Parts: sequence; C-alpha cells; structure tokens
Amino acid sequence: MRKPFLAICALLAPSLASADTTTDFHQLLEKHWQNAEQEQVFFRTDPDGWKPHGKLADFSPEGFARREAFNNQILDALANIPLDELTGEDKVSYRLFAYERQTEKAYYASWDRYFPMNFLSGWHTYFADAPANMAFLNLDDYQQYLVSLADFPRFNDENIALMQAGADKGLTQYCESFKGYESTISAYLGKDPKQSPWYAPFTHMPGQISSAKQQELRQQGLAMIEDKILPAYQHLYDFFTQEYMPKCRQQAGIGSLAGGADYYAYTAEFYTTTNMSPQAIHTLGKSEVARIYAEMQEVIKQSGFSGDFKAYLAHIAADPSSYAESRQDVIEKTAFIAQKMYGQLPKFFGNLPRNTFAINGDSRRLAYYMPPSDSASPGTYFINSDVKMQPLYNLTSLTLHEAIPGHHLQTALAMELDMPEFRKTLNHSAFGEGWALYSERLGKEAGFYQTPAEDFGRLGFEMWRACRLVVDTGIHAMGWSRQQAIDYLKQYTALTDQAIADQIDRYITWPGQALSYKIGELKIRQFRQHAEQVLGEKFDLRAFHDQVIGHGSLPIDVLEDILNDWISAQQ
Repeated sequence: MRKPFLAICALLAPSLASADTTTDFHQLLEKHWQNAEQEQVFFRTDPDGWKPHGKLADFSPEGFARREAFNNQILDALANIPLDELTGEDKVSYRLFAYERQTEKAYYASWDRYFPMNFLSGWHTYFADAPANMAFLNLDDYQQYLVSLADFPRFNDENIALMQAGADKGLTQYCESFKGYESTISAYLGKDPKQSPWYAPFTHMPGQISSAKQQELRQQGLAMIEDKILPAYQHLYDFFTQEYMPKCRQQAGIGSLAGGADYYAYTAEFYTTTNMSPQAIHTLGKSEVARIYAEMQEVIKQSGFSGDFKAYLAHIAADPSSYAESRQDVIEKTAFIAQKMYGQLPKFFGNLPRNTFAINGDSRRLAYYMPPSDSASPGTYFINSDVKMQPLYNLTSLTLHEAIPGHHLQTALAMELDMPEFRKTLNHSAFGEGWALYSERLGKEAGFYQTPAEDFGRLGFEMWRACRLVVDTGIHAMGWSRQQAIDYLKQYTALTDQAIADQIDRYITWPGQALSYKIGELKIRQFRQHAEQVLGEKFDLRAFHDQVIGHGSLPIDVLEDILNDWISAQQ
C-alpha cells in the first residue's frame, strides 16, 4: 500500500532540511573564506607563519571597520542556520566557526590592534623573516612578491598609525621591556641591499624563468628594496625612537592601566580558550611548580648527586659533555633526535602527515616552528645553534616540542585534513602549545630522557611553563614588578639570567599568551586520564591521539566534546 504524499513529505522533511542547511552552511563558510583571502587577514593564525602574497592587508581604520561589519553580517547569517540539522564534522565546523566569529567580535572591541609589536616580534620582523620561508617556484610567485614589496610602505604606515593611536590613549609597551628594541629595526639598515633578506629570493631563481626575465626581476626587486623597503624601515625607526618610546608605559603590568584588568581577562580567555580567572590560573601555577619541583628533587636524588637544585643545575651546566662540539654538531644531534622520534610515531599515531620539515640553525630565538604555506613548502624548525645556548639535556624537549610529535606533526596534519579551509590554518594557542608541551612528556613514553640530566632538562622545561602561569598573572593582574617576576623565575627554572630577563619582557609585552602552554597541556592530560579510566582495556592511545589532533586546532571546550563523543562510541 502506498503511503499518502503528505506522510512521505513528513518522513523526508528532516533530511531535506538537513541537506538545505548543509548547503547554506557550506556557502557561508565559502563566502567568509573568499573575503579572508581578499582581505589577506586570517583570524587566529600562527603569526610566525605569515607569508606575504600580493597586496598586504589593510590596517587602516576603514579596513578594521569593514571587517568588523562583515563579521557581524556573518554572525547574523549563522544565527539562521540550525545546528541540530547538521551532522558529523559539519557540527564541529559550526561550533568552531561560531566560536571564532564571536571571538573576532570581541577582538574589535579590545586593545589588540594597538600592540602590533612585542618583545619577540612585530610586523617588521615577520616581513623580514618571511622570504626565507616562501616557495618561489614560478614567475607569478615573484610578481606577487614584488607587489608585496611595493605595498609595504603603506602597510608600515598603517601599523605606525595604530601604535600612534595607542600612544595617544596611553596604551604603550613597558619602558624597561622595550629598552633597546629599536635594534630589531636598525638591524636592517645601513647595509648592502643585496645582502638583505628581501633580496635573497632573487639570488636563486627557477630555470623555467628566462635569463632576461630573471635579470629584470632582480632589478625590480633591488629597486623596491632601495626605494620602498629601506626608507620605510628608517621611518619606523625614527617613529619608534622619537615618538613612541618617550610615551612608553611606566609600570610593567597591563592591569596598571585604566581598563587594563578587562583587557587582560580578554587576552587570558583568547589564549587559553577557557574562562579561568587570573587568580585561579595563578593558584594552579603555584601547585604545578610545587609538584614539578618535587619531581626534580627526586631526579637529583636518583642521580646520586648530594647537592641541592641550584648546585645540581650548576653541575650539569659545567659538564663539557652537556654541550655539542660545534654549531653543525647541534644541528646533527637535533636531526638525530627528530629521526629517532620519526621511528616511534607509528606506535603512538594511526594517521601521519605527508609533509616534511627542515631544520634551520639560524634563529634569534631559542627555537620555534614555522608552518608550511602549502604542500610545496616544508615546515621549518628554527633552532639557535649556538653551542652554549643549547645544552644537550634540553635538546630533546625542544625538538619534540617544535617538530615531532609537536608543532610540525599537528600543523602539517591539519593542513592535509578534508575540512573547511578556515580550519586548516587556525592556531588556538592553548591547543597548539598545549599539544607541543604534552609531546615533550610523550617522549618519556617513547624511550627518551634516559639520563638524569636529560630528565632534569625535560622537567626544567615543564617547570618553566608552570612558572609562566604564576608570573604572567602576577605581572598583569596582581601588580608584580618586573624584578619580582625575574626573581621568581630565577628561583625555580634552569634558565640563564639573560634568558630569564628576556622571558619576563616577553610576558610583559604579550599579556596572556604565556598562559596557553600549561593550561592546554594539563587539559589534554586530563582528557587522556579520563579516557583511560572510563575505557579501561578498551583505551587505544593511538586512536586517542588521532582524535586529539585529527580535527585541526580547537578551543578546549570543543576538544573536550569531541573526545567525550569518541569515548561514548568506544563504549
């Protein structure tokens, strides 16, 4: 017997609605992504991964207003798409997209735009570092690069205007932390333009470009550097030294400014993707410091050394065997650790990325990872190969954190997943840095840290991240001075005096970001412990890791929901 037409329609209505809803949602995501590509502004991406392509972003007041209005339009459209009519990864994408658009809305109301520089970096360092990490494979790559070079003076002026607007409002960086910062600008001035980082892409060009065209491109590039880039950097240097620094902030914490407490709460939520209060984070940090300190004391005891924490640190730091023989030796030992971990990956992961990474020993910082721009470019693990900067007892933790199974594994896998484009480049600091810190500990399960010194080095790095919870909140929410923060870090970490001062200046000039590492790692460990307890013998570590990093970068709450759904499915 045939069912009545209305009855058939009633049966089909949910699936039809779902199909229409899915289409509407995908179209909204595509509309948003096309706008992001046009604006060349991709919200919440890794700033270390910025690679200019053609016209640079518009950071004028009109540009911010235009993007804010567009974001509000997207939020209105998203409100008309029923979440319960989506399925599978679309549900994850919806929650994630809604979260990002609400966070972007909060961003426009924050002070973020007035602080485009921090102790580690600024638009001027990113623009100088980018060419060495870009793929120049054809003529179009060079033509787009020339457009970026030509557009830099405008881009530079707009960022300077933001800093000036901040200074006019009393929103500047702390004087002591920015003392001497102008050297990050002047480093590019007064030199042969052909020795600049911007000219490097023209020194080795693809054979498919004719010799005549290569010569033309070189001439154009050199002219851009001489006539556009270097004058812009001189303008920035003059502004920074003559206009900005005379108005620098007199107290270390951002909370010392009117409205600073609210801004710090915003940064803490942005970087941890939680609603934990500064006081709760501060208390958690102190408990973690106490736990890790006890573990470090146990390692010292097991080593047979009779002295205290500082004496043991001095002991291993003075041991010649704690250091490589040369810069090349640092790189080779780093590569050995990475290759050794590569061999262990199938024991811990079911899905692995195809893309690779290079190791570059030329870094101003201790170490960091530069994600690939596309499948034609590798990721890059930058490490400072100065022998005294890289004691071997720290090298394993650094490599597992920055490369595999840390940043490279997680980032490269995300870029290869079948999911909307906006998800492939997202970088939630608590997720990415939390996973990288978790990866350091995972090395112990993989058979690394065989000597007391190496295990002490691992714990030293974990202690460093725990101390960040204490000093970052201390500085910005509790009125700590720069010296108080330095003294605390000196008491509990194995860092040198210069490294400690640099770290504190980083936290002062980049409020909230340092909270993300330990908060994210603790959450991932908490989720794993819960899964192990609930699933018992059914717990599969490889499958758990695939779930953690198999959906791209996520806020902590969304990650928790995904893992809870996975646990239920296993049961």
